[in-house]
Amino acid sequence: MLSRTAAALYWIGRYMERAEFTARLLEATLRLDALSARPAGQGAWESALRVVAADGGFGARAAGPDTVTAYLTLGQDNPNAIRACLHAARSNAKSVRTALTRDAWEAINRAWLALRDLSDTGGYEETLRLTEMIRAEARGFEGALHRMLRNENYAFIGLGAAIERADNTARLIDVKYHILLPEGEPVGGVVDRDQWTTILHTVSAVTAYRWLYQDALKPWLVADMLILRPEMPRSLAGATEEVVGHLGFIGRRLGRQGEADRMARRRQAVLGETGIDQVFKAGLHEYLGAILVENVALDRAIAAQFRFG
Repeated sequence: MLSRTAAALYWIGRYMERAEFTARLLEATLRLDALSARPAGQGAWESALRVVAADGGFGARAAGPDTVTAYLTLGQDNPNAIRACLHAARSNAKSVRTALTRDAWEAINRAWLALRDLSDTGGYEETLRLTEMIRAEARGFEGALHRMLRNENYAFIGLGAAIERADNTARLIDVKYHILLPEGEPVGGVVDRDQWTTILHTVSAVTAYRWLYQDALKPWLVADMLILRPEMPRSLAGATEEVVGHLGFIGRRLGRQGEADRMARRRQAVLGETGIDQVFKAGLHEYLGAILVENVALDRAIAAQFRFG
């Protein structure tokens, strides 16, 4: 496989995962703002920007449903807006068209065409319909991947998606956990139930939480599920398991293993030996910050190992 083909497939996985996550985050924040007994307010919208690392580019604009939704969906000055991600995914897909199935290509293309000429996201209902469309196309893309041959094309897309998923989940927990704690409340204290439900909706984990814990919503259990439970696909442990699996498969197919494999297996081993009490004892923010730094290093190791250029 050519290095540029591997790189394009990897970034298709990352960009499609990023677009879907941002759509989920927007939908969950919109619903919280509309349905909560207390409106989500500026703080929730500012935290949405921080989760996707877009607060710096957003600048001094007032954070609210209209401004943040427009910026994260269509913002021409936001390189990680949903439209920008879909455009990048489509550009990469065009360059490796023969490596994708027709269904995978059409899911990417439909999502891009739906946003290409939009000038605004509309009101509440229109925006929810837009986010649902993006999520539907992302599910269609994921379904198309599951019907692909289990070859290196499939593995590079899955590898990119898993790296992106780990990054998104770490940012979500890091930003939301501390923002949602009332001032003066200790970590693990009483918090707003609607806000925690919103976090679980963002990662499609409301039912999973009930199955795993059979308990009322508790912040430290949400953190436990999204960091350490490999049964949860969007957890750090689950994403790491996927990374290890995809790298191992690619290594066997292409005969190329290296530092990326070692880093991924090391993270998997550490996560498997860690309890949530240890995470909080070390400091949740510090722990997740280290994960984010490590994820960047792992991304670079993958690029170097497969000579993305």
